[in-house]
This record gives sequence, C-alpha cells and structure tokens, in this order.
Amino acid sequence: MLETAHQNQSDRRSTPRSNPRETANAEFLTLVGSRVKKIRKEKKLTRKVLSEHSGVSERYLALLESGQGNVSIALLRQVAQSLDVEPEILISNSAPVNAESRLLLGLLAGLTSSDRHRFKDQLLKELRNSPVSRSFRIALIGLRGAGKTTVGQRLSNILNIPFVEIDREIEKLADAPLSEIFITYGQEGYRNLEKTCLENVLGNGNNCIISTGGSIVQDHKVYDLLLSTCYTVWLKASPKEHMDRVVAQGDLRPIAGNNKAMDELKNILLKRQSGYEKADLTVTTDGKAPGFIASQILADRTLRKLIQHTN
Repeated sequence: MLETAHQNQSDRRSTPRSNPRETANAEFLTLVGSRVKKIRKEKKLTRKVLSEHSGVSERYLALLESGQGNVSIALLRQVAQSLDVEPEILISNSAPVNAESRLLLGLLAGLTSSDRHRFKDQLLKELRNSPVSRSFRIALIGLRGAGKTTVGQRLSNILNIPFVEIDREIEKLADAPLSEIFITYGQEGYRNLEKTCLENVLGNGNNCIISTGGSIVQDHKVYDLLLSTCYTVWLKASPKEHMDRVVAQGDLRPIAGNNKAMDELKNILLKRQSGYEKADLTVTTDGKAPGFIASQILADRTLRKLIQHTN
C-alpha cells in the first residue's frame, strides 16, 4: 500500500504541469484559425486563392487554420483584408460574426449617428414584440433579497447554461467591490459600468441566466436593452420578505440605526414597480422554496416556446 502511494506521488511529481498561459495561447490560436477557415469557406475561397490575395503562403495558412501558426499582427491584417473583414473579427472572444451580420455592420457604418439610433430603437422594438425571436437568455429582476442569485443558480443547473451576476461582472471590470465603486464613481459611474457589462454578456451570444441589479429598471436605456434581448422575470416579494431575507444573509445595514428602514424599502418598491411590471413574467416568491420558484418559471408557456425555438 505504502509502495503504491509512494509510486503515485512520484508519478505526480514527474508529470509536467500545464502552463495556464501556454494553454490560453493555444486556445487563442485555435480560435483564430477556426475563424479564418470558417470565413474563407463562407466566401468560397480555396486556400490557394487566399494565399495569392494575401501574400501569405499556402503552407502557413494551413498551419494557421489548424491552430498551429503563431501569426504576426501584420500577416493577420493581410489575411483579414483578403477576406474583407476587420482583423478584430478574427481575434474577438465573442461569437463569430456570420456573413449576414457583417453585411449589416457594413450598412450601419454608412449611416449617420441619428439614423443608427433610429435603427437601433426600431430593432429593439421589433425584438420586444416578438419574444420568440430573442436568444434564449433569462434575466431575473427585482429588489435586493428577491432570491435572484439562488433561483438563478437553480435555473442554471436545470438548463445547463451559465449563470451571470451583473454586479459581480461590474466588480471584476472595475476591480473593486460595489461599495467602493459607488464611492469612487457615483451612481452615474455605476450605470455606465452596468451598461458595459450587460452589453458584454449579450455580445457573447450565449444562452445564459442573468441576475441584474435591483435598480436596473431606473435606467431606461439599459432596461430597454434588457427587455429587448432577454426573457425577463420579476421575482416579486413583499417588503417584509425582502428585509427578512437580507437580514438572514447576515447583512444588517438595512436596519442598523434606521427606524424607518421598512418605510424606505416600501417607497423604493413603489417607485420601481411600474418598471418591474414590464417583465415578461411575474412570479411571487413569498414563502416559496427556490426549486419551486424555478419550476414555476420553466412552466410558463411563452418561455417553453422560446426554449424549444432555440434548441
């Protein structure tokens, strides 16, 4: 037994550990190569023709497409120009842009700023009026203590798609906790970070569960973006339930030295209620277990249709 254990330890010591940086670089080169190959085939170009247009050898293009070519910025620019795409399309971590999307981006680039805004508003309106056309993303909204994190994680496990908390994304982007962000940047700075993080999540094009900040409904532009691109669910709870949950989590700030905390909470809920009511679905959570709430959400007919449409 001791001899076996010693041998196992020896084997572990002799097995080289993978370098995270090298692994990341290899994954990046594979991503770039797959993008080049995909766009080349979309445009019905042989590797020989792309080689002639770009000035990059056919052999090197083969290495690049297989993820083995450590291409320089200059050569990548030549390949991108020959494929008639921006270099960023080949190296972005976001979902690859297809031919139709690139056409739309080209058309948008030729519009004036005011025309682009009108186009965006019209597109968001169309998406909002047709929930089935939206990607399979579920956004949970509601006051702090509504259960967005717990229910969101439960939905994530059931549907096997990522769970994203916008507030955590904001903290990662700013490299600071929310309390410091509000002190340093103020409410407006937080709103800008919130918008950026939401756009980043949406830009990935992935199905996911999103937990939003409780005040997102007060920023109309950001909230309209959320409503237009996600299936939104308001987790509705009574003010007392909200307060009890927050305190149960060990956060006594809502009541510490504040005898009117409950009245303030009721006022906040009243101010935001009209915004929350715009959600696709409202689920009352008082006295309900997270698993039951998740099952109620997934039982909604419109959401089931959306899931079926995207599978």
